[in-house]
Amino acid sequence: MKLAMLAGAIAALMSTTVFAQAKEVTIGYQDMVVPYRMAQEAKALETATGYKVNWKQFGGGGEVIKAMASGAVQLGEVGSAGISAAVSRGEPLELFWILDDIGDAEALIARKGSGITKVADLKGKRIAMPFNSTTHFHTMVALDQAKINPADVKILNMRPPEVRAAWLRGDIDATFIWDPVLAEAKKDGTVVITSGQITASTGKATFDGYVANKDWAKANRDFMVKFVKVMAEADAKYVASGKSWKVDGMEVKAVSKWSGSKPEDVPAAMALYKFPTAKAQASTWLGGGKASIAAKALAATAEFQLSQKQIEKMLPDYSVVVNASYAVDAAK
Repeated sequence: MKLAMLAGAIAALMSTTVFAQAKEVTIGYQDMVVPYRMAQEAKALETATGYKVNWKQFGGGGEVIKAMASGAVQLGEVGSAGISAAVSRGEPLELFWILDDIGDAEALIARKGSGITKVADLKGKRIAMPFNSTTHFHTMVALDQAKINPADVKILNMRPPEVRAAWLRGDIDATFIWDPVLAEAKKDGTVVITSGQITASTGKATFDGYVANKDWAKANRDFMVKFVKVMAEADAKYVASGKSWKVDGMEVKAVSKWSGSKPEDVPAAMALYKFPTAKAQASTWLGGGKASIAAKALAATAEFQLSQKQIEKMLPDYSVVVNASYAVDAAK
């Protein structure tokens, strides 16, 4: 028995050592139009940490979570709905950074001529979005506010590329989506309501966040703090000078390259997001325990997911999957 316990202890130590000495990380990212795409292009994270960084793009948060569950990805960008579902299922993840406060960057867009001018007009119409996403969550919140039975709306599950194709074919009447598809839909569609408006009226926030495998993050703490600093610096640069960015400038070109958005759409798309500072994240967004903005948002989302039978149970307290310590160190 003692030999078995010793072997187990040695194995655990070796596992942690491998995590700490690997100096390589695979990060899953999506198509969000955010400032730190500049840092990706400039290899700022590689320079700051000395790690080999493998960037892998995914079409949705669910795909990122699956890759993290398999061990192929250590860190990933996921919307608050995807994070809520994953941690409710017991995935060993922790939220360590708010990539963006979605605000008006996600919106319900109705095709011109569809007859949809308000949420109540969705009855009998076809609306598409990725299921178990932030926009799916806010679609259901908006329908509840408008006292519309979701069963009376044709809600279709499509990933962003599929939404784009369906919109171009005229197969759907509306979509609740984000950029770059949002920018394209706006060209022949009308904004009915935004996530920012829904959050303001209900208090049910949505955001895009960065999650990490808990064991990997613990074994690579210095990397984690430096990563947060790189993202915070990119956000600060955008807040200070983003309004003057030119379509043909290097910043816009970098965001366009990594997100897949057209350069001419980038400035307007980024202006719709809000980017909390490291200090704000350490104190109110991630910090604050059960009362933190992130923990409350994850709990509200999980309650919705439970009602939709997307998860089997909720966590008693979602602050246990929120780690503010990297932001705290980065803000010093």
